Amino acid sequence: MALRTQISERQRRFGAELRRLREGAGLAVKDAGALVGMGGPQLSHIEAGRTGLDPDRLTVLLGAYGHMDETYIAALQQMGLSNGKGWWSSFKGFVTTTALDLAESESTAASLSSYETLLIPGLLQIPSYSEVMLSGDKKKMEFRQSRQRVVGEDTAVPFHAVIHEAALHTRFGGSGAMRDQLDHLVEVSELPHITIQILPFRCTDFVSTGTPFMIVRGSHRDLDTVLSEHPGGTSYLSDQEELAVYHEKFERLKSVALPALDASRPLRSRVEHDSWGLIQHLRYTL
Repeated sequence: MALRTQISERQRRFGAELRRLREGAGLAVKDAGALVGMGGPQLSHIEAGRTGLDPDRLTVLLGAYGHMDETYIAALQQMGLSNGKGWWSSFKGFVTTTALDLAESESTAASLSSYETLLIPGLLQIPSYSEVMLSGDKKKMEFRQSRQRVVGEDTAVPFHAVIHEAALHTRFGGSGAMRDQLDHLVEVSELPHITIQILPFRCTDFVSTGTPFMIVRGSHRDLDTVLSEHPGGTSYLSDQEELAVYHEKFERLKSVALPALDASRPLRSRVEHDSWGLIQHLRYTL
């Protein structure tokens, strides 16, 4: 079988998990390969994501590595068997491979947790707002709107967003578009699986929050992924220590952000400051 020349994030992660478990078990690559009737170089290609591994051999390897968690095994088998095709496949050549990987990751997520500093999260953007972000590129806008299905009412993937107040002061698309965007945040917050909190300027607690990120939770915690935004692009993080840091960071952000948007609560029952009140205040300054 020919080796892959283009490796998706899912394929890379599948191989990386096998390498992590093998190294954790203290097995050399040639010894692990021998357990399933293959040479060390072939297993190295699998661990690099250049080729796949059938479920039977995967089960043997996981047993040898001492990993018997049934939920994890099933999730890893599914990751290895997937052909990677979905609605996003039709956008190949129109958006970056990173964007395609993101859409595939979101499609299988157990839940999504997002922190944004200067922008409304892409999954919550309205077209008139996205249009400015994407320079009016129709295919990219269509792609972003298609991504938003993952948090639609039918799929109902739990989505928790912490948005810095700075993102609410920008007026991409003009004051009218931003007013509509704020209204949209309030509307979608009424869905039971969407939680939105605002981190206000007045927050006096320090959290290391310079970089936007999203935690894509897998069906097993060991298969979570963090997408970290930086000037050079997007990085996918899967090291277990890195994941723990970002999980802790998001919990900290939730604790210092304003209470979640909840338009259904009566005014008299509201705390002095909450996310709904801040959005309403900013809306009427537009």
